[in-house]
Amino acid sequence: MFPSFTGSARRPRQVNLSGRKGNPFAAAASTGQSPSGQITHNTVAHAQVERALRQQERQRPPAATTIQKSWRGYRDRRKMEDVWRREWDAWEETDPTWTRNAPQNQSSPYPNRSSCLSQLRLLLHFASPRVPSDMDRLKHFSKRYQSCHLRWLTACPSHEWVSPLSRLGKLVISMLRRVQPPATANDIEELLRLLYTLAGTVAEQMALYSDQYFATLGDILEKHRDGAASIPGHKLSPNLAIAALLRPMTARTDLVYEGFASQILCRPSLPEVTLRIILSEGSIEQLVLACHNLLQTPSSRNLLRTNSSEELLWLVSYLIFLHRLTKPKEPRSTEGSDSMYLTILSRLISHLAKEIESRIDPPVNANRDNSGSPAASGSNFGSPLPPFIRHEILTLVSQEHVSGLLAQATATTNQTEDASAVGSKQTSHLAVYALTLLRAFPRRGEEIRVWLYMSSTSKQGGRMESSVPAIKYYYNAASQTFIYKLVRDEPNHAISLLNPRARRRGNTPAVPDRDEQWEVILLFLELYPIVLKVMDDEEFLTGAAAADTGESWTRQSALPLDQVKDLTVFLKNLAFSMYWNASDIAGVEEPENKNSIAEYFNGNVSAIHDNHLDARSTRPHDTVVAGLPKMTVSYIKGMVTGLLRMIYERDDHWLMTKWFEMDRFIPAVVQEEEEKHEIWVVHERDADGQPDDGLDEEMEEEGESHDTLIGTQRTQQVRYIERVKRQQRKASRRKYLETITPRLEILQNMPFFIPFATRVQIFRHFVLLDQMRRRGTADGEMWHFRADRSSHRARVHRESIFDDAFDQFYKLNEGLKEPIQISFVDKFGTIEEGIDGGGVTKEFLTSITNEAFNSMSGLDMFVENDQHLLYPNPTAVDERKELLRQAGEPENSQLYRDSVRDLLQRFEFMGRIIGKCLYEGILVDIHFAPFFLLKWALTGGPHSASRESAYRANLNDLRDLDEALYQGLLQLKNYKADEVDSLTLTFEITDTLFPADRPSSYHPSQAPIPRTIELRPGGSNIPVTSANRLVYISYIARHRLSVQPFQQTSAFLTGLGQIIAPAWLSMFNQHELQTLVSGSASAIDIADLRRNTHYGGLYVVGDDGIEHPTIQLFWKTVEEFTDEDKKALLKFVTSTPRAPLLGFSNLNPQFSIRDSSNDQSRLPTTSTCVNLLKLPVYRDAKTLREKLLHSIHSGAGFDLS
Repeated sequence: MFPSFTGSARRPRQVNLSGRKGNPFAAAASTGQSPSGQITHNTVAHAQVERALRQQERQRPPAATTIQKSWRGYRDRRKMEDVWRREWDAWEETDPTWTRNAPQNQSSPYPNRSSCLSQLRLLLHFASPRVPSDMDRLKHFSKRYQSCHLRWLTACPSHEWVSPLSRLGKLVISMLRRVQPPATANDIEELLRLLYTLAGTVAEQMALYSDQYFATLGDILEKHRDGAASIPGHKLSPNLAIAALLRPMTARTDLVYEGFASQILCRPSLPEVTLRIILSEGSIEQLVLACHNLLQTPSSRNLLRTNSSEELLWLVSYLIFLHRLTKPKEPRSTEGSDSMYLTILSRLISHLAKEIESRIDPPVNANRDNSGSPAASGSNFGSPLPPFIRHEILTLVSQEHVSGLLAQATATTNQTEDASAVGSKQTSHLAVYALTLLRAFPRRGEEIRVWLYMSSTSKQGGRMESSVPAIKYYYNAASQTFIYKLVRDEPNHAISLLNPRARRRGNTPAVPDRDEQWEVILLFLELYPIVLKVMDDEEFLTGAAAADTGESWTRQSALPLDQVKDLTVFLKNLAFSMYWNASDIAGVEEPENKNSIAEYFNGNVSAIHDNHLDARSTRPHDTVVAGLPKMTVSYIKGMVTGLLRMIYERDDHWLMTKWFEMDRFIPAVVQEEEEKHEIWVVHERDADGQPDDGLDEEMEEEGESHDTLIGTQRTQQVRYIERVKRQQRKASRRKYLETITPRLEILQNMPFFIPFATRVQIFRHFVLLDQMRRRGTADGEMWHFRADRSSHRARVHRESIFDDAFDQFYKLNEGLKEPIQISFVDKFGTIEEGIDGGGVTKEFLTSITNEAFNSMSGLDMFVENDQHLLYPNPTAVDERKELLRQAGEPENSQLYRDSVRDLLQRFEFMGRIIGKCLYEGILVDIHFAPFFLLKWALTGGPHSASRESAYRANLNDLRDLDEALYQGLLQLKNYKADEVDSLTLTFEITDTLFPADRPSSYHPSQAPIPRTIELRPGGSNIPVTSANRLVYISYIARHRLSVQPFQQTSAFLTGLGQIIAPAWLSMFNQHELQTLVSGSASAIDIADLRRNTHYGGLYVVGDDGIEHPTIQLFWKTVEEFTDEDKKALLKFVTSTPRAPLLGFSNLNPQFSIRDSSNDQSRLPTTSTCVNLLKLPVYRDAKTLREKLLHSIHSGAGFDLS
């Protein structure tokens, strides 16, 4: 019985009208039901086949008729062509030199013009490259025609000759393209001779076939490479034929040069004589114009579409070669060719940037497999550039070329009438070209910036001509742009100026030449950091509008303070808008939040997860600014952020609180942090399923090659692609986070916009959130009771605190965030009994930092500068390696690697200890060098351009490392040219291992070992001159501050980042970080300390609220102390002389006082682990003052209660 019975037991028919071969009712048939559906399907299929056969029958007769007509036409044409050939041969037999099978070298001319023209027209009727005998006829005609050419056609040919001769040229080109191996060199030479003649006679018509013309000659050049004569033993070469078409100037000259550029200059290894043709017979201006047209055209002739990267590399190298050879000539009358030349180079180099970067300095084994043989792949990935290409491209990044760009551009501008209009265009072209060089040659970026900075332009003032430094020239050009003025006046204008498609805010006017203005501004932003790196504070603060030419170049380049102030306003507004309005600039609408606020508080993670998944579709793409490759909003954001930080170090008064609702700012930031955590940890995981902790993006040694991968070429490509995809995923996440966490972005990149106290509160909130997330409670004791935490307990001997802590706690990694339980063991092996209310942990952290960071402790891991500020020992790793080598341990041995790894792990553990102190809010009396702290603040750049805003070594930071070296480099910077040359310096530096001024307990008898290192490849042979001394200074600073201590610093920052998120550290500058570590250096507020003091024993305040008389005497005495005595008292009790950042209410543990005895001769003591002062019950103020001062200045106390 069917489920839907209708009263009839008969099943209805099932007919398939779909035309599908499959039977939709097959299941029913297989169950034994009616096969009517299958029969119907077969009927439809047969009908379709019959219909197709009938259609074929109808098409057969017309098709046969077409074939017959085509064949008859072809047969009749062949017959007619044979008739014409016999007729042509019969007429030519009147010439006694004509023998078709064996033509002579000499032929008699035609008797008159009409007979020559008649034979030419007849020849064009039948001649075909596919008929071998037609080659003989064409050669014979060529000889007779050329023998009378000079006599008849000295002037322009008459109208009746133009069309036949142009058709003859096309025929000759076809013949040359189909020359078969039996053809001799004489055949090719004769055809080239005819082509040469035709190119000079009907040049305008031959220009129509310029692509085929030059392609044919290029093929001949590749087959016969021997320099001046392309065909051995003969006078005429393809080079002369090339010159013949380039020489005439006609209405179609542009087509000729376009064909020459696309068909000749894209070929590899052209003879130099071919290239010099353009100099002797052609026009470099026409060639530049042709290349410009080929790059701008949207048609299929565009070079970037039709040519491979290898062909474009040859083209750009030939252009550089030709343009370089034209320099000694007289200056050209127009400025257009130079601007166009820079534009062409910019387009080509930007298109080939990745190819050039990977191949100009490839690793030695880049194109070999594991066996040492060349890789089998046909790709040029990693293969070195041909020597000619490499040599010519490297001339673009030479000091002479880069430094002369500005002078050449401004010299041309001064020769023109409308100097302002031309000057802006020239500056824009120069800016595009300079930015392209910086993007295409990142390894030489520092030198390019210095060369541009060292360049100058002339300024006409009355009768005197003065030199204007490049920085001032670029600033004046940038500050005069409409974009600069708009952004300086209103931050929201930057939205539509960065992305014209973005939603406009306010009444931002349209800027017609937006790209050109951005190009000038961006070039200035690229160069100004160079000035700040090599400029000391005195030069920065004394910048004048008109500098004395006798002063140093750095001082001449200093901007006046009013211009610096104007610049900072522009940078602040631009950076603020890029972070605050990130979603508007990216053109992404905020996704609708489908969750109620209750779901966040109720912990409905699934609802939050669904909302984030919906938001993925709206993730932004990075916007390119001004059409420049790699010049994205993210890159500009990082560049502006880095520049702001550098200027901020000189002057810090940049709060922008008016743009925020400060009363709601902290809760809003905390909510953004929570949302960011959900996205990164819960939903966004790498392909291996592990959370992305960002460790693979730790800072790398600048200039280190990324292409030195191990394995075959194919393996290298796969690894490279995987790395790029991983970076793209992370960049996508970062861009999305920028749009939904604008307050966090500002805090982490421009923290100086927000007051320091507010940021400290946010930092403590972040720590509290992390504790709740990890432990489920902020109470450490409660966390301990929930499960067995044996790994967080340790016994530490007071004689070896650091070693014991390292052995027992290193394996915890970020687990060191959790509460730890310490049992101290004295020198007799007895465990010190005590109650740990948080005080033992403080005592442990205080003791371990005192031992680890004490330069006299013998660990040799941190050293002091002249101001007794600490930084990682820059030679620690090299000294460890040297000791292992002296012990005879080979570098590839396991013991050698383990020993070096152990040292770096100790640096990492020290970073965790400092992170633990910050995490728990425990102040330690440790003071670090500012340049080292600056690296902490710059490790958390969350945007894709983080390397641009990361730490960059500069001259001023060197002062905190080595005052003597700083003063020496300062003198070198200001020396005259002859004084620099007399120093005979080279690009080398000497590092000293085991220096005599830093004795160590590990190697007390080790003699100092000097070691000379080249600052750049071949540096020992590169002298330091007045032109490159700034590069030398930059390399010295980079080596001392970044390269030499790289491994130690990286290990320390890795450990620090495991406890404190790098993004949290980036909310503070180096001085604020020091305050976080050791407390505020401001005067101690005794009233605040008194309000937040806990009393015990006899000193407990009763119900009447009156303090004990001794306590009243104590506070009266302390208020009369000097600042130094107050700090000494605070250090006596808490082990640090500085107050907590947010006041004594945040001191952990709380400041406490209790009675110890009634003995008036007893001194006060302390238990620093719990911040407890044990104060005897003194009866008079004089005794209390004497005993208290004696204790705090003698170091008594420090025992465990």
